[in-house]
Amino acid sequence: MWTQAGSLMASTMFIYAMFMRLVPSTLQARVRWYTNKFTTLVYPYIRITFHEFTGERLMKSEAYTAIQTYLGEHSSQRATRLKGELIKVKDTHNPLVLSMDDNEEIMDEFQGVKVWWSSYKITPKTQSFSIHPSSDERRYYKLTFHKGYRTLITETYLKHVLEEAKTIETKNRKLKLYTNSRTRWSHVVFEHPATFETLAIRPKEKEGIINDLVKFKSGKSYYAKIGKAWKRGYLLYGPPGTGKSTMIAAMANFMNYDVYDLELTAVKDNSDLRKLLINTSNKSIIVIEDIDCSLDLTGQRKKKKEKVEGREGKSSSSKGDDEDDEDRGSKVTLSGLLNVIDGIWSACGGERIMIFTTNFVEKLDPALIRRGRMDKHIELSYCCYEAFKVLVKNYLDVESHHLFPRIEKLLEETKITPADVAEILMPKSIDEEAETCLHSLVEFLEMTERKQFHGQENKDIKHDEEVVDKIGVIN
Repeated sequence: MWTQAGSLMASTMFIYAMFMRLVPSTLQARVRWYTNKFTTLVYPYIRITFHEFTGERLMKSEAYTAIQTYLGEHSSQRATRLKGELIKVKDTHNPLVLSMDDNEEIMDEFQGVKVWWSSYKITPKTQSFSIHPSSDERRYYKLTFHKGYRTLITETYLKHVLEEAKTIETKNRKLKLYTNSRTRWSHVVFEHPATFETLAIRPKEKEGIINDLVKFKSGKSYYAKIGKAWKRGYLLYGPPGTGKSTMIAAMANFMNYDVYDLELTAVKDNSDLRKLLINTSNKSIIVIEDIDCSLDLTGQRKKKKEKVEGREGKSSSSKGDDEDDEDRGSKVTLSGLLNVIDGIWSACGGERIMIFTTNFVEKLDPALIRRGRMDKHIELSYCCYEAFKVLVKNYLDVESHHLFPRIEKLLEETKITPADVAEILMPKSIDEEAETCLHSLVEFLEMTERKQFHGQENKDIKHDEEVVDKIGVIN
């Protein structure tokens, strides 16, 4: 029996292979059409497929995301194969989340009608090697139901699934922190505790930023009225340790927006950069930290001519080496980044905030940070007395002290970052008191003041010597 079955299967495969090879494609299409027609007559079920991406894989399907949310809530009690994920969320009694595994099927019931959901993942086999991981993996859900309930399923059940998914999403809403790998985003739960109340900057500046964010969040109709994409850009600049990353976290918590941490060096080219932008959600903050270090974007215009001139004198082998180096790195250009920020592609979606951070604003191309791209420039500088009062309240729960006037005077005369002040104010043991921490801060500020004074004095002496030398040369 098994021998006959194997022989029949082999014969069938041989006939199919010959059919695919010898029969013209137009005739093959006709045969498939009649085959599907016959199958429809005898097969009583309808199947609907929901792919993860739409529009030539440019944009993630909202229907797919909603179905994923719906099935994630209902599949743990019905699926036989599950995948588990451990999450860290406050006030969660069961941090282990179970969801439907790939290539699994579950049954759902709606108004007495049974339907079947199946999840599929297709990973194409490829022999190519690249430092940029492949993004050709395809996922989709398939819904199967009896054709006698077509109207009920397509008009009522699917609407129920979308509404239920929205309710689940609202109930389980958690901020997410995304990172990119070529054209895909992966995420963890965003748990940064920073708020504007704990942010160590001047109260007037803080109030201005909050008002600007509130105005933006309620500005959908206003942006439509003036004909601009509903987005806003912020440039945060200042020395290291002045609170740029903390500012981003405070903004995300205040706005209740997800954060997309865009690593430009992991993006292959401008096309992949556009795909990443399209796959960000509304109500999100897209961050490029230390943009002056992410890629060599700032000098591309100036270096382009030098690069062309330099290659004219090189041998063909040298040119080949240069091309290999370029292939291994990211090919994102300044033009590509500008188009993503403020070009036509920036209008794909709404209610997005774009934030750049840098320690050296003078290194950035003016076109990158002009108004309209980076609408609001926020300088985060050295620690002032107002910022110190926020820090001492946060770390020591102290609102007044006899050392405050001395600290205020020292802060006016020294350059010290809020990060340095915070580290000194933080108690190093359970026995260390606020008095000790404040005295340590005074000592540190006095030492810093002396160093900065002597450093400036040495600079002045060196400058005077250079002036004298120049005068001597002239004479």
